[in-house]
Amino acid sequence: MTDSTQIGPLTKEVRDRLSPDDVIALMLEGNARFRTGSHASRDLLTEQRATVDGQHPAAISLSCIDSRTPVEIICDLGIGDTFNARIAGAVVGDDVLGSMEYACAVAGAKLVVVLGHTACGAVQGAIDDVVLGNLTGLLSSIKGAVQATSYDGDRTSSNREFVDLVAHTHVARSVTLIRERSRVLRKMEQDGQIKIVAAMYDIETAHIVLL
Repeated sequence: MTDSTQIGPLTKEVRDRLSPDDVIALMLEGNARFRTGSHASRDLLTEQRATVDGQHPAAISLSCIDSRTPVEIICDLGIGDTFNARIAGAVVGDDVLGSMEYACAVAGAKLVVVLGHTACGAVQGAIDDVVLGNLTGLLSSIKGAVQATSYDGDRTSSNREFVDLVAHTHVARSVTLIRERSRVLRKMEQDGQIKIVAAMYDIETAHIVLL
């Protein structure tokens, strides 16, 4: 795929030639560079200046606010490459869905990726039934994944294996939720214009895996 070597902000012409699978490949190739420390050579100030008059991101990612999971860094992306929505636990809400619809139906992004991660504090909070102001309602959106995760061992937040299994369940359920609640995105995916995928990032290995 010739576009995988592109460095710098995407032009509309390059972005529009990419298929959803191409965009997935670009992100995974960038993650491989990140894991090996072989980052692409970028001039971020030049990228900033190049996007003043417009942007043409190829994807929108929904990820957690966790400081260890910035998608541009862990996928070795630059300014103008991706839209980003970040909320604790990568929870899908109406505002997030509206942002995804804008990114794809209006701005032309080809991929929606829900990116969970290991050792997620929001997932731990949902397992522990944490009650704390507005956080209580946010965590309630993850509790269904706790109940839906089959596991015969210790079902507590101190068991990292269980926490990570719940995170897997949650991001998979989030993709289903996006399709159910957004007629716009569902139709775009059915028509082959976009893909909606779930992925997990391992904070120890720095590896992103599609689910």
